[in-house]
Amino acid sequence: MKAALELLRERGYDATTMRAIAEKAGVSLGNAYHYFGSKEHLIQAFYHHTNQEHLRACAPVLLKEPSFKERLLAVMRLKFETLEPYHESAGVLFKTAADPLIPLNPFAPDSDPVRSDSIRLFEELVAETKARIPNDLRAELPYLLWLYHMGIILFWIHDRSPKHKRTYRLIDLSVDLLDKLISMASNPLMRPVRKRALKLVAELRDLEGAEA
Repeated sequence: MKAALELLRERGYDATTMRAIAEKAGVSLGNAYHYFGSKEHLIQAFYHHTNQEHLRACAPVLLKEPSFKERLLAVMRLKFETLEPYHESAGVLFKTAADPLIPLNPFAPDSDPVRSDSIRLFEELVAETKARIPNDLRAELPYLLWLYHMGIILFWIHDRSPKHKRTYRLIDLSVDLLDKLISMASNPLMRPVRKRALKLVAELRDLEGAEA
C-alpha cells in the first residue's frame, strides 16, 4: 500500500500499474496479485486500513463520554489525526473516487464494507448518547453524520493551512451547530421541518441505490 500511494502521488491513478507497484515494493507481480486482485482492490484495502485505525482510536472515547457534542467532536478530530500521514495522497485518491462510474467512489458497491463500518461508528455514537433525539431523526442521524464527515474530508483534502487548522476550526464550528440543531429538533414546532429534512434524506438514499 505504501508503494502504491507513493506512485499515485508521482504518476497519478491511470499511470500507476500493478506491475509498477510490485516493482517499487520489491515483490514479484504474481506475489502482488496473490494479495490484491487489482489496483482497485489494493486501494480499497487502504481505505479499510485507515478506517480501522479510526475505529480503534474512537473506541475509548465512546466508552466514557456521554455528551453527543463531545462524542462527535472526538470522532471527527480523531478521523483527521489518523488520516494525517496520508494527506499528500488524498488528493489523487479523491480525484479518482469522485468519478461515479469507478468502483472506488464512496457510494459504489465495492466501498460498502468500509462505508457500512463507518456508518456503524456513527450508530454507536448516537445510540449511547444522552441527548434528546426524536426517534425518526435518530434512525437517520448516523447516515447524515457519515455524509457530514465525508464533506469535512473533502475540505481537509484542499486545506493547506498550517497543521490543517482550518479543518479543525470547521469541525469545532459545525459540530457546535449540529448539536444545537439536534437539540431544537425535539421541539414540536420543528416537527414539520424535521419531516421535510428526513424526506430529503430518503431521496438521497434512493439516488445512492440507483447509482449502485
